[in-house]
Amino acid sequence: MTDRPRPYILAETTWQDVRETLFEVAVLPWGSTEPHNLHLPYATDVVETERLAAEAARRAWQAGAPVVVLPAIPYGANAQQADLRGTVNMDPSTQLSVLRDIVDSLEAQAIPKLLVLNGHGGNDFRPLIREIQARTDVFLCLVDWFRMPTDGIFDEPGDHAGELETSLMLHLAPELVRPLEEAGSGAEHPFRIDALREPWAWAPRQWRLATDDTGVGDPSAATADKGAAFFEACAARLAGFLEELASADLDDLYVAE
Repeated sequence: MTDRPRPYILAETTWQDVRETLFEVAVLPWGSTEPHNLHLPYATDVVETERLAAEAARRAWQAGAPVVVLPAIPYGANAQQADLRGTVNMDPSTQLSVLRDIVDSLEAQAIPKLLVLNGHGGNDFRPLIREIQARTDVFLCLVDWFRMPTDGIFDEPGDHAGELETSLMLHLAPELVRPLEEAGSGAEHPFRIDALREPWAWAPRQWRLATDDTGVGDPSAATADKGAAFFEACAARLAGFLEELASADLDDLYVAE
């Protein structure tokens, strides 16, 4: 926590400041509450996404972009993990309602752009955004930060609580990470059906059957230095996007021939 409120973090500001600020872009961090192997906390996706949103917004704000980070949504689409104690599921239909209400609030306040910053692989916001976008003048866009290029930082990034996420948490919140020797292997049990192991076919995984320890990906090679390098790369990319988005003319978004 900084010594004084950050003007680009809504939860830390007051009406005295906000009423005079014409925000151009709102950022909505959206995570999940679910187990992350045996060594990472349930709030891993929330911690990572909130910290990334704050750092990118800080850089964009310092560059003159009027952006604001909204309080994070801590619950994700976790129906296939709902039998794992402590998991909190929010159905996509509920997510649609929540997102629609947030967009309606922004539209009433003339905040013209919203970026959903997603930190959970089970959240699928594209169809939700398509539906809402047809009914609002607020420009909606999505960043799945975990899909950003890893630039060769990791040996095997992993899918869930593996090298990438563990490294990131070792950098961001090491006090929440248990010793790596306590972590499970992160071994996955893939589908027996060949097509479901290919990128062109898909089915949701029943997490208790697909993993031994709720992790997918070996965390043993994770380090705080790798996490710092990835966080820096993601924050730089996201800040650049926020700056460009803030200055974009919504009536001139497409390149003319």
